[in-house]
Amino acid sequence: MGIAGFASLSLPGMLRLRAESPSPQKDKKTAVIMVWQPGGNSHIDTYDPKPNAGSEYRGPFSLIDTKVPGLQFTELLPMQAAIADKFTVLRSMRQGAGGHPAGSMQMLSGDSDTRDKPKPKYPDWMSVANYLRDQEGPRTNPLPMYVGVNPPTTYNGPAYLGDSYAPFSVTGDPNSPKFVVPNIGLSNQNEVKHLGRRSSLRQSLDTLERSFDQAGELEALDEFETQAMTLLTNPKTKDAFDLSQEDDRTRDRYGRNTWGQQLLLARRLVEAGVEVLTSSLRGPLCGRVNNWDDHAVNHHVFDALRFRAQAYDQAVSALIEDIYERGLDERVMVVVTGEFGRTPKISYQPSTGAGNASAPAGTRQPGRDHWPRAFSNIWAGGGIETGQVIGATDKRGEDSIERICTPGDFLSTIYHHLGIDSSQVFIKDFNGRPTPIVNHGRPIPELTGRS
Repeated sequence: MGIAGFASLSLPGMLRLRAESPSPQKDKKTAVIMVWQPGGNSHIDTYDPKPNAGSEYRGPFSLIDTKVPGLQFTELLPMQAAIADKFTVLRSMRQGAGGHPAGSMQMLSGDSDTRDKPKPKYPDWMSVANYLRDQEGPRTNPLPMYVGVNPPTTYNGPAYLGDSYAPFSVTGDPNSPKFVVPNIGLSNQNEVKHLGRRSSLRQSLDTLERSFDQAGELEALDEFETQAMTLLTNPKTKDAFDLSQEDDRTRDRYGRNTWGQQLLLARRLVEAGVEVLTSSLRGPLCGRVNNWDDHAVNHHVFDALRFRAQAYDQAVSALIEDIYERGLDERVMVVVTGEFGRTPKISYQPSTGAGNASAPAGTRQPGRDHWPRAFSNIWAGGGIETGQVIGATDKRGEDSIERICTPGDFLSTIYHHLGIDSSQVFIKDFNGRPTPIVNHGRPIPELTGRS
């Protein structure tokens, strides 16, 4: 987004596209932070341990008590265990797709198709929320409505809503001293003035075209460019993304690593007014293959879980504590999940390569494979009653058997917090057909707030 090319910025185009649709609802100013575990976390080795299962199932980790009487996690999560009264564990998620693409689409867009597809058929909940909130009228906050800090967009996206409802995407390592967010804020006031002059000059040069502009498109473009300039020139936008404004104690509490600083940035952004925030915990902190896909060919599953546990436990517990300490817990909901769990029964295969949490190629090592029939996620904030456990799995963790929750329930719960009645909202697809944003499921009562 260069100064010289301002007249052709993609952001005004995005803003322009957004204004072309009719409008439904009232802004509740609530927000959601979704922390995504790409590849799927092993529920048995974290939130739903099965100490009485056979050795071929239970894994090597010991159990620890949590702040909630009777609730135990594995030893990998001591920080989350210490604040378990500040969140609720849902142990009975289930969906029907065993592949990463289809599983992600089920969880994030409600697509019930079990086949892996190259691109999504339906928009994910983040894009839908962005679209619906955007239709409510002009936004006074200069920050984008939907921001992804290393977002989970590999298998998901806005689909028929169009790319204007994709996230404002922040990539890279927020822990790096060289980390910057392109297209946000201008530190040089001379550049700000220069940018304003260029915009005024463009408007003065298109006087002739305006006389033929029956639809008023050029005047609309002025409005979109004004919004884009606000993003570039309003000090609030630059400040919201500036982690150096946090004190050292807070940055240390989250962890001086990529994941910790991602989630700290997420908190800063929702506090500043971003309403939909996603952050994907992937990359080198996961181990050799940069995700949670702990097949034996990829990782030694137990070494991988140990390798990533400290950074994960610290970042998530800091985010949850911070939400409550800063008085954001009614407005902001936090959900931590992946697309599915991992097989309760341990498998063994030769490693395909050496690296963090993986033995040299050819070494036989343990793994857990894809498992959509039962998995866990955690929920905090959103005004919900915390310190709860929702649902249960069987004695081996193979199947959800009590209070089974589906992707439709998951999505309806998030929409409910955002003030969206998912049973009543339809959006036209590519063919102009009204399509429900959730065609099955309902909000999970324990996660719909105290009010």
